[in-house]
Amino acid sequence: MNTLLFLVIGCVLCFTSAQPAEEEVKSLPGVINPQLSSRQYSGYLSASNTIKLHYWFVESERDPVNDPLVLWMNGGPGCSSLDGYLSELGPYLINPDGTTLTPNPNSWSKVANVIFLEAPAGVGFSYSDDQNYTTSDNETAKNNYLALLDFFAKFPNMAKKPFFITGESYGGFYVPTLSVRVMANASINFQGFAIGNGLLDSVLNTNTAVYYAYYHAIIGEDVWAKLQQYCCKDCKCNFAAPPNQQCQDLAITVQNTMMGIGINPYDVTGDCAGGVPGHSSLQKQHIFLKHFFEPSFLKALKNPKGNGSVSFDSNNIIPCIDAGPQTQYLNTAEVRLALHIPNNVSKWAICSGVVGANYKRQYQTMKDLFNMLLPKHRALVYNGDADMMCNFLGDQKFVASLQQKELGPRRPWIHAKQIAGFVHEYEQITFMTVKNAGHMVPSFTPGAALQMITNFLNNKPQ
Repeated sequence: MNTLLFLVIGCVLCFTSAQPAEEEVKSLPGVINPQLSSRQYSGYLSASNTIKLHYWFVESERDPVNDPLVLWMNGGPGCSSLDGYLSELGPYLINPDGTTLTPNPNSWSKVANVIFLEAPAGVGFSYSDDQNYTTSDNETAKNNYLALLDFFAKFPNMAKKPFFITGESYGGFYVPTLSVRVMANASINFQGFAIGNGLLDSVLNTNTAVYYAYYHAIIGEDVWAKLQQYCCKDCKCNFAAPPNQQCQDLAITVQNTMMGIGINPYDVTGDCAGGVPGHSSLQKQHIFLKHFFEPSFLKALKNPKGNGSVSFDSNNIIPCIDAGPQTQYLNTAEVRLALHIPNNVSKWAICSGVVGANYKRQYQTMKDLFNMLLPKHRALVYNGDADMMCNFLGDQKFVASLQQKELGPRRPWIHAKQIAGFVHEYEQITFMTVKNAGHMVPSFTPGAALQMITNFLNNKPQ
């Protein structure tokens, strides 16, 4: 018995001593209970000699020794994963006062060790010494991979754990491009990846967005009839690359209705925070919309009317989303000190207009990368059904196009004795819709999201 006890104590000491003590978060301002729900760490990972990516790591609240490791990335491109921590799946959620935090009973740290990575450089607290924030899909993937290697060097006790890469929105590109690099490293126990409301194919996303808008009564019968007349032939429509001027003019009309009149594109059933925006908001949207939709569809935004002056207020750079509480909290001196953020690092913002404007999208679709990954790794694609930005129709078509063997027909899945959405399971990939959820699923339906990711991590049917 004494020998067994000694071994157990030794294992625990090995586990805890492997962490970088100087980066441990001892307490968080705004948390009532001084004892955090689990160990947390915040600091910087080296992606190059000049690029330092900020991470916030949360150990599992259940079993940090045996639970898997999950990397979480928000999208943009140019938006911070700390929003994922504070408003989606972290152990604490920001309150509207911008100063206090509430424990999250549906945090993904209930079942996994979770890394929140701010990338690329220029996003949130991440930075580059040369302040060059022009990057691309492949460059971002490379830097994220190098940062991940640095994480495993800092936390060697995490290196052999079952590892999953997850993200949402433009994470639909971030996750697969990083996954193919991780897959090639046999020393990493990479098991699979999950993408929520992700951009997976920009042509599919553009074409299905128009259908989505029509099905949700955002565009009317008069416009739809004309779209069918000028944009469709033999029951096949091309809104992404309008075949004629009449279709192009209609696409501009549809785009302005969808994105420019004040409908919340991230939750068509909900309100737009702050009310109906002015035209400057439409200008700001183009910084990020250009990465999600094909250029011809967004033609009207290339030369927007107005004085051309766009203010990148971090509170409302994302249309209809109020990031004021997160922004206030993360920019207080006490929080920056708790997270070990150097004084010379700029203020935190939910998204970087500079990164978004200078980001180079190098892919139109993730299909080839999925086909490289799926033979040996599992995948989950899930979509809140109220999201128009990355709508479920496009991702559903994308998953079907992979031609994976079906394990059964599309069926409802249950959470808390209610239908939570629909699931279609294939041999290596699962597609799920989440009922009554918008773009950020863990924010809208946190309990269902936790059940969904738990089943995925444990390779259990949904």
